[in-house]
Amino acid sequence: MRVFTSKLWMLVWAPLLLALLLIGAGRSDSPDKQPGSRRPAVAGAFYPADPIELEKMVDGFLAAATPPKLAEPVALVVPHAGYVYSGPVAAQAYALLKGRKVSRVVVIAPSHYEAFPFAAVYEGDAYVTPLGSISVDKEFAARLAKGSLIKLSSRGHSSSGTQAEHSLEVQLPFLQRTLGSFSLVPIVMGDQSYQSARALGVALARLIRGSDTIIIASSDLSHFHPYDRAVDLDSKTLRAVEDWDYLTLSRSFSLGLWEACGGGPIVAAMIAAERLGATQAKVLKYANSGDRGGDRSRVVGYGAVAFLRSADPRPASSELLLNQQERRELLEIARRSVEAAVKHTAYKPPPTSDPALQQERGVFVTVTAKGQLRGCIGYVMPLKPLYLAVSEVAVLAALEDNRFPPVTAGELDQLHYEVSVLSPFRRLLDVRQVEVGRHGLLVRKGPYEGVLLPQVPVEQHWDRKTFVEQVCVKAGLPPQAWQDDDTDLFVFSALVFGEHEPR
Repeated sequence: MRVFTSKLWMLVWAPLLLALLLIGAGRSDSPDKQPGSRRPAVAGAFYPADPIELEKMVDGFLAAATPPKLAEPVALVVPHAGYVYSGPVAAQAYALLKGRKVSRVVVIAPSHYEAFPFAAVYEGDAYVTPLGSISVDKEFAARLAKGSLIKLSSRGHSSSGTQAEHSLEVQLPFLQRTLGSFSLVPIVMGDQSYQSARALGVALARLIRGSDTIIIASSDLSHFHPYDRAVDLDSKTLRAVEDWDYLTLSRSFSLGLWEACGGGPIVAAMIAAERLGATQAKVLKYANSGDRGGDRSRVVGYGAVAFLRSADPRPASSELLLNQQERRELLEIARRSVEAAVKHTAYKPPPTSDPALQQERGVFVTVTAKGQLRGCIGYVMPLKPLYLAVSEVAVLAALEDNRFPPVTAGELDQLHYEVSVLSPFRRLLDVRQVEVGRHGLLVRKGPYEGVLLPQVPVEQHWDRKTFVEQVCVKAGLPPQAWQDDDTDLFVFSALVFGEHEPR
């Protein structure tokens, strides 16, 4: 995850020096008189230090919010920039909590300035804002902080110096104005890997189940891009959130393809919410700093999202539809790309204005000769526009599949091409939901991962049980590994079409 050390200065609306002078102003006792309390670090900078002014600002944002009528959220994603920029977006999420009985709030935030290989659950007694002190649920924190990836620690919770962290603190005045009294579980993630987010999400779900607890994932989106580029990047992130594809989210964040400084908290919140019965993600509002009068040449994106329980147990993921002309075009790109690579001639697919072919999707190309497999390679993740991805993976399938020798020029006329465009991934909640011939599977356990396309079990005449076992074998795992607690099984579908008969 990228660390943007200049962000603190980009998004403030008063000098940090003023914040340091005004820390402790408010209705509660001075933080210095509260041992074990975390003092406010950015009061007077990211938000007003004066409690009356702060109340007025937060209440104004909440009064202007117009959230849709939704079921009570299990978790929220909320931005953490200076209120003058992100306040209206944050209010759309927090307005959903008005009038709701919540006794505990878990806030998961990223560490912007300090690196450490775990999620730090604050070990102190309280977090303090100008609106008062919020007690830490120390019993819950102690039960949560088990193992090497989740620890009781003050790392990432600093309130002074160059490592003063704002991402958790700025959520608290909104919570104080919407909920009033509650206990807090403050968590700062120093490691935002999938493994760390999964460990935190699973642990939270186990401890929260059956209680009136809400999870807040603190995150801004893309950073310091021109306005249109930011909107494009953020739309991909938010679409994956709505598709509930946290696997692709985590991978895209780690590779720097998409951006969210709280990507780990978002993924952890989704994993916890899923295990607590949430099935739908609703984007409540999107904006960026350019919409609030900031420099449009370098903007920061903000999104508010609610994770909800729904009567529909598994809403359909967004799948790509391609007409016959678009399918023919992709197959032609696959063939021409392979022929050029084998003959060592230059070929690059011409740019296209077709929105469907410009979408970034996971895609595989299968190459056969006389009915026999000659190669199959693809991108599981949506790395590039579809027409470019097909060109690249077709060449890889023909020349780089280590199960077969590279395709030769003499074989080119015998080759048949098949393209499989993947839908987003969703974790499988019940193996009985697997439909042979419709679903593909991806299994992940620690560093082990394997994927099988929907057509494979049909071609191999496998039943559901064999299909699930074989994807584990593909990953280098025992056939029954899908039953292990630390294994995730993801399901997807694919639009599969070949040069003769579309499937």
